[in-house]
Amino acid sequence: MANITKKVSWSSRADESAAAGEGTPLLNGSEQPQHSRQLSGGGSLFQIGRLSTVDLEEEITSDEDSLRGRPKEIPHNEKLLSLKYESLDYDNIENQLFLEEERRMSYMGFRCLEISRWVVCGLIGFLTGLIACFIDIVVEQLAGIKYQVVKENIEKFTEAGGLSISLILWAVLNSTFVMMGAIIVAFFEPIAAGSGIPQIKCYLNGVKIPRVVRLKTLVVKVCGVICSVVGGLAVGKEGPMIHSGAVVAAGVSQGRSTSLKRDFKIFEYFRRDTEKRDFVSAGAAAGVSAAFGAPVGGVLFSLEEGASFWNQMLTWRIFFASMISTFTLNFFLSIYHANPGDLSNPGLINFGRFESDSVAYNLYEIPLFIAMGAIGGLLGALFNVLNYWLTIFRIRYVHRPCLQVMEAMLVAAVTATVSFAMIYFSNDCQPLGPEHTEEYPLQLFCADGEYNSMATAFFNTPERSVRSLFHNQPGTYNPLTLGLFTLTYFFLACWTYGLAVSAGVFIPSLLIGAAWGRLCGILLASITSNSSTSAQDSTAIWADPGKYALIGAAAQLGGIVRMTLSLTVIMVEATGNVTYGLPIMLVLMTAKIVGDYFEEGLYDIHIKLQSVPFLHWEAPATSHWLTAREVMSSPVTCLNRVEKVGTIVDVLSNTSTNHNGFPVVVQVSGSDESGKLCGLILRSQLIVLLKHKVFVELARSRLTRRKLQLKDFRDAYPRFPPIQSIHVSQDERECMMDLTEFMNPTPYTVPQETSLPRVFKLFRALGLRHLVVVDDENRVVGLVTRKDLARYHLGKHGLEELQLAQT
Repeated sequence: MANITKKVSWSSRADESAAAGEGTPLLNGSEQPQHSRQLSGGGSLFQIGRLSTVDLEEEITSDEDSLRGRPKEIPHNEKLLSLKYESLDYDNIENQLFLEEERRMSYMGFRCLEISRWVVCGLIGFLTGLIACFIDIVVEQLAGIKYQVVKENIEKFTEAGGLSISLILWAVLNSTFVMMGAIIVAFFEPIAAGSGIPQIKCYLNGVKIPRVVRLKTLVVKVCGVICSVVGGLAVGKEGPMIHSGAVVAAGVSQGRSTSLKRDFKIFEYFRRDTEKRDFVSAGAAAGVSAAFGAPVGGVLFSLEEGASFWNQMLTWRIFFASMISTFTLNFFLSIYHANPGDLSNPGLINFGRFESDSVAYNLYEIPLFIAMGAIGGLLGALFNVLNYWLTIFRIRYVHRPCLQVMEAMLVAAVTATVSFAMIYFSNDCQPLGPEHTEEYPLQLFCADGEYNSMATAFFNTPERSVRSLFHNQPGTYNPLTLGLFTLTYFFLACWTYGLAVSAGVFIPSLLIGAAWGRLCGILLASITSNSSTSAQDSTAIWADPGKYALIGAAAQLGGIVRMTLSLTVIMVEATGNVTYGLPIMLVLMTAKIVGDYFEEGLYDIHIKLQSVPFLHWEAPATSHWLTAREVMSSPVTCLNRVEKVGTIVDVLSNTSTNHNGFPVVVQVSGSDESGKLCGLILRSQLIVLLKHKVFVELARSRLTRRKLQLKDFRDAYPRFPPIQSIHVSQDERECMMDLTEFMNPTPYTVPQETSLPRVFKLFRALGLRHLVVVDDENRVVGLVTRKDLARYHLGKHGLEELQLAQT
């Protein structure tokens, strides 16, 4: 076990008694001092060691309430890492209570449960579609009022002079909306910042993110994204829909609201991590479907993030939720647009239909598309690197809520100022035809019957700007306009992502890529215009600017987020034409390969910066020389099958080690060695047992006492009370607790010599939280947790980045 001394300590509270200001480095390769614990109990506790995990439930508990009252610390501190993030219990605890309940249930009971799952998925899709409809209508109304007021003001002062007043009005309106959105995020629910996709990726990966699926988070997310989009930031409203759908799923599937303290006494069987995870997957897929009108893409998005737990029936239920979501949005938007039954608005973003002639492509264009994919990968890597350093700056200097609000207002004002300056100095005037599609055309200094083309890109919501770049006729934009817009919007979007506002990066990425993609199409058309007449005749088809705008949009989005399978289907479904399925796939693969050479995807960067123990699909390629012995946390605290209550309370109350899982051992008569493994029990189970006083002596004295059932554990889920709230008298401390009925008698175990890739596959495929390492005689020698595995994926470069983020 020579490598044990070099392992990174992920345990949480070993240095909590240290002097103030004495921090413990995170992932720095240094060993944390070991604190031995000697508990009273007459040897009933086996001090086989320390388990390097802590337990805070995914929903907030009293412990978390007390933590929120403490002075705020800059992230990347080991305490915050271990206190905030813990694994989900995706593996069912098949104890005697569980098996008895399952065996009592009839075939009809199981059928009713399956029907209930379909009903829940239908409700998830319906409510997610309603939320998307609400966001779309409110954004359209508020943005319409804002742009109309600013447009009239600009037209007024263009003739009378004093356009600076129009600039101030635009900047003030933007800053006001953004200020409201930033205040509710920074002061009321910080987890609602951003798109929420990294958090949902972590949840589906098996990591508890505190407060990520709470009702308050949903309310702040919806209101925040409305304010961000109306405030003119370089953001989109589509990304947050994935988070919103996941929150809806987590709430509906539990049949109660812990925030409102209302229990509807329905869906009680689903109150466990395994079932909740499945419904959150359906909610995330419904969010993708509502955002892009891509139900299949939504299914594949959830598949990419949590394929280890999928089965055929779950796939169908997720697809059902996605279809209900897009249909609900379609139906209610048709009523809003006074065309009931006209289901032509499948998602929040509507790319419009690409006609067959405009999207036709030839074999010799595929290398051009692949080259554009490489450009998208390079630009995406640059975007991610710049955003990484901006995030590091924010972590160090902009971690107070008031500063976060001020930064968001500054970005809103700068965005308005830059947009106004680009429009003001642009002389790209285009004729305003009778069939123009511009929502708010600005004439400014153009002649009568003309409009400023730069205003079409800046003076509009990002979704309408993307559609304009896709479908406007050739000649609508000149190359200089597109080049300047790409440059300025690239840096604005990079600065904006990571602010304390609810916002997505999908639409800004598409807009940037559509701009430089259309520029590529124009340049290709100009190059071929000097060729023969026959070549000129074909130019209108193969160098169509809208076609290259679509390819550029896919390349830029793929270069930033590095999604391939689901993003290909989403783009194909959103455009309504499968013709470009192959080019889009090649472009996304190229963008990912090129981008990964320089930097990780944007979501992966932010996950790493938050120090989340995220497990990737495969173990590191060079990890076969590592075994479970080197990876495991050792020693481990074990409990006897019949344990003294005082010992259990002391173990759970110990602030130096906040263990979550405890191997249960049985002593071999006549042996002085540690006992053999007979099961595993969780902290949450022990707390429920202490709360209900499940003691051997009390059970003997009160024969009529109600037997503890699984319902008692489900009623406490997910906010299990902290151990400090459990009162145990001195007499009760001397009682004994029999864990036989409640422990998992068949935990997953591996020998010490098991290779790291094999351990990794067990964790990733089965969704494990604990993996017990035993010797040849089935004695516990260590325990592997998610955090023990996650640190091995980082490598040298990842460790250096996290050290830099901490300093």
